[in-house]
Amino acid sequence: MKTFKQMNEQELALALEQPGEPLVVFLHTPLCGTCKAARRMLEVAAHLLPPGLLIAEANVNMLPGIVSRYRISSVPALMVCRADQTGGPEILYSMGSVEQMLDYIRRVAS
Repeated sequence: MKTFKQMNEQELALALEQPGEPLVVFLHTPLCGTCKAARRMLEVAAHLLPPGLLIAEANVNMLPGIVSRYRISSVPALMVCRADQTGGPEILYSMGSVEQMLDYIRRVAS
């Protein structure tokens, strides 16, 4: 099982504001069944992505500032930031398949 870097609000805010490497953040809540299914899809997708791509995860219940700032409207959500941070992060709410997730991450992160 692929493990993702756990991030708190301060770490995530810093990573979202600083240009650098592309960043993928899986946003969830602990008791969300759909989140668990989406996480499993992301685990599969992660094996097909470049090894240096940072994939993090965070519980939105612990991110009130991030939720407000980026207007996170539901979970699961996949927030993807370009390396140059232009335009801010893009957010995917509909995760129907591993292929859809891969296409989205590759399009935004490249």
